[in-house]
Parts: sequence; C-alpha cells; structure tokens
Amino acid sequence: MKNSKKKQFLLIAALALVVVSFVVYRVSIRPPAAELAPEVRVAEILKKGGCISCHSANPELPFYADMPIAGKMVQEDVKEGYRAFDITPLMEALKSGETPNPVDVAKVEKVINDKRMPEAKYYLMHWGSQTTDAKSDIITDWATAYRTAYYADGLEGERSGEPIRPIIPATDINKEKALLGFALYHDTRLSVDNTVSCASCHGLDTGGVDNHQYSHGVEDRLGGVNAPTVYNAVYNFVQFWDGRAKTLAEQAAGPPLNPVEMASTSFDEIIAKLSADEEYVAKFAALYPEGITEATITNAIEEFERTLTTPNSRFDQWLLGDDSALTAQELKGYELFKEYNCATCHVGPNLGGQSYELMGLRRHYFDTRGMELTEEDNGRFKQTNEERDRHRFKVPGLRNIELTWPYYHDGTRLTMDDAVRDMALYQCDVELTAEENEAIVAFLRTLTGEYNGMLLTNSNKYGVIVTHDDHE
Repeated sequence: MKNSKKKQFLLIAALALVVVSFVVYRVSIRPPAAELAPEVRVAEILKKGGCISCHSANPELPFYADMPIAGKMVQEDVKEGYRAFDITPLMEALKSGETPNPVDVAKVEKVINDKRMPEAKYYLMHWGSQTTDAKSDIITDWATAYRTAYYADGLEGERSGEPIRPIIPATDINKEKALLGFALYHDTRLSVDNTVSCASCHGLDTGGVDNHQYSHGVEDRLGGVNAPTVYNAVYNFVQFWDGRAKTLAEQAAGPPLNPVEMASTSFDEIIAKLSADEEYVAKFAALYPEGITEATITNAIEEFERTLTTPNSRFDQWLLGDDSALTAQELKGYELFKEYNCATCHVGPNLGGQSYELMGLRRHYFDTRGMELTEEDNGRFKQTNEERDRHRFKVPGLRNIELTWPYYHDGTRLTMDDAVRDMALYQCDVELTAEENEAIVAFLRTLTGEYNGMLLTNSNKYGVIVTHDDHE
C-alpha cells in the first residue's frame, strides 16, 4: 500500500513539475509587451536571445562557461560568433536611439526569420531565448519601418521592406563644380609624367573600372588590388577595399601621390601644373575663393563622382512596382540571393559598401586560392592592426557587376559564374546547383543601370582581361 501511494505521489509530483515547467516556458517565450517602443522590443528579444553572449568582443558568458566540456564548446561558439558578426554597435544604437547600420539590421532580421539563432544547445539551457513567430514578426516590422524611414525612396507595399533599394539620384549637385571635377578626373596632369588620370583605372566607358586584375600606373607600374568601380561609389560608407578614406574627396587625394599609381611628389607639384592653365585658374576662381588647392581639387572631383549613379535598372523598375520588369528566372535568382544570405551584406541602393566583412567566412579562402598572401590580402587589418580585421574588406557594391570583371579584391574570378559559385562556397558554405548559379547570375544582370539616361555598357570585349601573370 505504501509503495502504491509513493508511486502515486511521485506521478502527481512529476505531472505537476511538467505543468509548472510548461507554464514557465510559455511565459518565458512571450514577446516583449506591445506598448514598448519597437527598438526596445527588438533589444529585449536580442538580449534574451543571448546574442551578446557570442557576438561581441566582451561576451556575457553563461555560468557553465567554466565547466570542462561545456566551456570548450562555449569558447568555440564565442570565437566563431564574434568572428562572423559584432552585434555591439546594433545593441548600442537600439539603446541610444541612434540609427543602426543597415547591414546589422539585415543580418539580425535574416537569422531571426530563419530561426537559426539562438541554436538549440543555447535555448535548451536558457528558456525564453528561443525564437518564435511572434518575435520574428516584431523584428520584421521593425526592419521594414527602419528601411522606410532610412532610405525614404518611395517603396510601398510588400516591397517596402526589401533589403535592396532603388537608386534615387541626388538633386543637390553643383553642376559647375561637377563639370570642373569631370575635367580633373580626366586630366593626366595629376600624375608625375602626365600619362595617367583617374579615368585610366576607372573608365566611364568600361563600367567604372579597367577590367585588369591589377591596375597599371605610371611607367606601367602594377598595383596590388583590383580597382573597384567608381559608379555608385557615393553610396559607400568608406572608400578603398581597406576603408582608409572616409569620403570621395579623401579618396581622390590618394592616387595622385601613390608611388605606383600617379606618383606625383606633392599636391604643390600638381597645383603648379594646373595653375599654368588659364582656363583652370578662371574656373577655380569662379567656384572657390581660395583658388586651386588640394581641397578644392578633390572637392570638385568628389562633386563629379556624386553624379556617377546608375538608376533605372530593370531591378529598380521591379522594386518600384513594375512586375513585368523581371523574368521568372531573375526573380528566382533574387529569392536565392536572399535565401543564401547574400542580401545581409549586399544591401541598400548599391548592394554593398556598408560594412567590412571577412573574406572566407565559412571556408578558408586564402588557404586554397593558389597565390601567396600579399599585403593587400590583409584588408582592413592594414589600417587597424586588429587581428579580427585580417582578411576583412569593405563589401563591394554589385551594381553593373556584369561590366566590372574580374572580381574580388584580388581579381582572381574572371566571370560572374565563377564569382557567384565561389562566393556562395566560401561565404555561405553552400554548393550551388548549376540552375541556382544561373538564376543568381541572371538576377545580377538586372542590376545594370543607366548613366545620363543611357544604359551603361562596357566598350571592352568581355573576357579580355589583363591578369598579373599576363603582365609578368
């Protein structure tokens, strides 16, 4: 009799424990209260989800991080998490009310909607951290509202939340300064021997690049990095692959004094040449009270480069409501582009240029490339000397990508087929099927836009590429 009562008591106790646990679990996964501000709700979801525990330089480690077996797993997760994404700036922006980076928004939205984070091994230990449909809806609504306000580009309806945005040309261009900048951009007198101009490496008739693996400077000196396109560079948050220039004007000041590119000894040398040109003297005097200086030269070039946007691509037309602008294959390519996380880094009107990202996020790129490491391969590390920034580069924009071969910072991929296939492999650990690869490439071709009302083209024959080996 006693054993029977004991078993009955244990059964009731077990059932009670299950019920209590279920109730506690259901309460713990409730989304933040609806009356809270959207950014507060998002911050609570991310905090409870344990994001800061892995994706930060100074993680908030759980109690079991010091245990022998579990601790090793935690340390590995923290290392890989921070390597992939630092969520600290986003959390600080949510707390302070500042505007988050669009890449951070896209990354969080994607992993939450996919319910990839937090992983089961985390939320089974931390009740309440698990992602639910209700939490996903909160994140999606917040991301959509953020993009609507951030871009103010007129997207409506189901496309208002798209991570990629249409190009809306600037309306505040100073035309006279831009015309002066155009002349300076094509003026070889910025180089020491009067042979190289900005347009030599960033031709307006060749997609804003030169289609060489590495660009050729004065006396045919060879650079060490692939020239990025000048078209839509105005949308980049920094310039150069390593981000060493904050503005277009600062970027324009670099090549003239670079010993490989234009090799002028100083801007005084350049100013002396330009000052001997009466037409230049008159134009500068009319636009700048201080006349010809380094600052006015680079400001004029910057103003011209602000005009180098390429709106009205077929993809822009689709974004703005024209359902007939894209084929079924191209739309499939865009969906795959988003599915495989490409649209978490390649965001905004230029599909990139808004963050630094690691080259070889999921599979080691440089170990299998077949080339010795160069100083340029260090990427952002060159500027910061922080180990986390080694091999981390400013994400390139993808506008007009069919015209800007070869690809990557090292110019090692000659075709879009190669670039897309390998990017999926090294960045996403995804082996695309031939059909998927073709669809994504088809989508990327819809990003070619118009310059001065004409569809952008490339006067070079596709596939004619000067590589480092060819030069040697």
